[in-house]
Amino acid sequence: MSNRSATETAAAQGAWQAAHRRSLTDPDGFWGEAAGAIDWDRRWDRVLDDGDAPFYRWFTGAELNTCHNALDRHLAQGRGAQPAIIHDSPVTGSLRTITYAELQARVARFAGALRGLGVGQGDRVILYMPMVPEAAIAMLACARIGAVHSVVFGGFSARELATRIDDARPKIVVAGSCGIEPNRIVPYKPLLDDALAQASHQPAHCVILQREQQPADLLPGRDLDWTALEAAAEPADCVPVAATDPLYILYTSGTTGQPKGVVRDHGGHAVAMTWSMRQVYGVEPGEVFWSASDVGWVVGHSYIVYGPLLHGCTTVLYEGKPVGTPDAGAFWRVIEEHKVSVLFTAPTAFRAIRREDPEARHLARYDTSSLRALFLAGERCDPSTLEWAGDILGVPVVDHWWQTETGWAIAANCLGLEQLPIKPGSPTKPVPGYDVQVLGDDGYPVPPNTIGRIMIKLPLPPGCLPTLWANDERYLASYLGAEPGYYLSGDAGYFDEDGYLYVMSRIDDIINVAGHRLSTGGMEAVLAGHPDVAECAVIGVTDQLKGELPLGLVVLKAGVDRSEADIAAELVALVRDAIGPVAAFKTVLVVPRLPKTRSGKILRGTMKHIADGTDYRLPATIDDPAILEEIQAALAAAGYGDS
Repeated sequence: MSNRSATETAAAQGAWQAAHRRSLTDPDGFWGEAAGAIDWDRRWDRVLDDGDAPFYRWFTGAELNTCHNALDRHLAQGRGAQPAIIHDSPVTGSLRTITYAELQARVARFAGALRGLGVGQGDRVILYMPMVPEAAIAMLACARIGAVHSVVFGGFSARELATRIDDARPKIVVAGSCGIEPNRIVPYKPLLDDALAQASHQPAHCVILQREQQPADLLPGRDLDWTALEAAAEPADCVPVAATDPLYILYTSGTTGQPKGVVRDHGGHAVAMTWSMRQVYGVEPGEVFWSASDVGWVVGHSYIVYGPLLHGCTTVLYEGKPVGTPDAGAFWRVIEEHKVSVLFTAPTAFRAIRREDPEARHLARYDTSSLRALFLAGERCDPSTLEWAGDILGVPVVDHWWQTETGWAIAANCLGLEQLPIKPGSPTKPVPGYDVQVLGDDGYPVPPNTIGRIMIKLPLPPGCLPTLWANDERYLASYLGAEPGYYLSGDAGYFDEDGYLYVMSRIDDIINVAGHRLSTGGMEAVLAGHPDVAECAVIGVTDQLKGELPLGLVVLKAGVDRSEADIAAELVALVRDAIGPVAAFKTVLVVPRLPKTRSGKILRGTMKHIADGTDYRLPATIDDPAILEEIQAALAAAGYGDS
C-alpha cells in the first residue's frame, strides 16, 4: 500500500529505530526532552525513578496541573478563540462549538462548584455521563483542583456502578439524567439510584445534568442540579499537584466483584499524551482530531479529552453511531463538516459501514479531502477491513495496539516519525518507550513467526499504569508476576522477520466485543446463579462486525423439565441486566455436558475453535473426548462451526 522508494523507506525505518533505541537506552534524556512541551510548576528531581522497582515512577519531585496544560496554557498562547470541543450529536440533532476560552471558563466554574461541595485534592469523583461536553468539563474540573475522577461508562448496569462506587469511595457522583441512543432514551438516574441502594459507600451529593429529553427527579438534600450549581459557583484556580499523584481511575470493562482500577498519574500522562499526538498520530496544534469513541473508555480519556486538548487541537465529541444516525455516511459528514485531519475509531465501526454500504456510495456525497490518516484500534483489525478502508479513503490506515492499562499505543505506525510500510494484520512496530518482547513458557524470547506471550520489559514508559487503585499487591500479581522484570500484556502473538508485531488473541478469559474488553468469567458468574443451571461456560465466538460475541453454554440440573428456550431467554436477560447491553450477550445453548481436563478445567479454548470452525489439537489432558462430539453437534445445530 506504499509507493515510497527504498531510500525513503530506509530513512523512515532509521527515524523509528533511532527514536526507539534512544527511548530504551536513554529514557531520562528522551522523556526529559519530551517533557519540555508542557508547563511545570516545579521541575523534577528525577525523570525515571527506579528506587522502588518494580513500582517505577516518572518525574518524581515535579509539580504541574493537567488542566492548566490542557486549557489555561493555550489561552496564554493565543488560542482562546480556537474551538476546543465540537459536540456533534445526530441523536439530538444539535451541534455545539466551545472555544478554549469558553471551555476554560466553564471548567473553572464547575471546579469551583465541586470545591464548594467539599471536594479537594485527592478526593474521588465518579462520573456517569453521556457523550456531552459536560463530561469533559467534569473531568477537567477534577484535574483542576487535584481531585481524582473515575468515569463509568453509561451502558453499565447499576450493579457494576455500585462496585466502582464502593471501590473508589467518591465524595461526589456526577451523572447525566439520561443517555440517548438512536432509537431510545436510556435513563441514567434510576440506574444511579439503584446503584447507591446497593453500594455500601454513600457519596455526600449527586450532581445531575438535566437533559431535556428526559429530566430526572432529584432527591432533596442529596441531589443537586448541575446548571444551578455551576451558575452560583466561584471559578477555581489550578492547584499544583505532584507529577506522581493520580489523575484518574479507570476500571477495566466487564469486571465483577472487586474491580481493577487502573491508575493514571499526572506527569507521565501529560508528557505521553502530548508526545503521542504529534509523533504517533502526526497532528499539529490547531488541527481537528476526532476519536469516535466514548468518554467511558480509555480511548475517550486519552484521545477525546486529554491528548487533543494538551496538544492544542480541536477535538470532536460525537454522540452518534457509524450507521443509522442517519445512515452509513455519518462519518463522512463529520469529516467534511468539521475538516477532520485524523480519525481514530474501532474496526467495528468500519465493518458496520462496509456491511451497510459495501460500495461506499455515501462517500461520494462528501468531501473528505481534509483527512490525512485513519487509525484503528480496540480489537484486532482483519486485513480485509483495513484494505477496504484504505481503498475508499485513499489515506494511510494505521492499525495500532494498546490497552486500558497502558493508556496509549504500545505498537503503531508512528506517522510523526515517518510512515513505515503497512502490513495488514500487524500494528507495525513497538512505539518508542516500549521494549516489547514475545516470550515462550521458558521465559526466553521465541524465534520470529513463533507465537508466544507478548510481554513488555520494565519499566513501562510514561503514561502507563503505575499501579492499581489501593491495591499494589493485585497490580503485582495481575501484571508483573508472570516473568520477573516484565509486564504481562495478556495477549499472544509474534514478531515477523522484519520486526513487525502481530497480536493474535488473548491468553486469558477476556473477550473483545466491539472494542470493549469483557470478562467471560463475570458472565459465567451470572449464569451460574440461575436456579436451573448446574454448570456453564462463556466463550467468545468470532464475529465479522464486532470482533467477538459471547456465547453461553449451560448444563441444566437434573430434573429440570422447563422449556430450554424459556431458560435461555431468562439467562440472556440476567446477563444483560447484570453486565449491561454492552456485553451483546444474546445466545445461550443448553448442552448435556461440558468438556473438561482431568483436573476439572473447562476447555473453553477448544470449544471456541469448534464454534469458529477452525482447526484445533485434541488436548492431551481431556477427560472424555466423546464430549467434544456432543458439543460440536450442539454448535452445528445452532449454526456455529463448520456445519
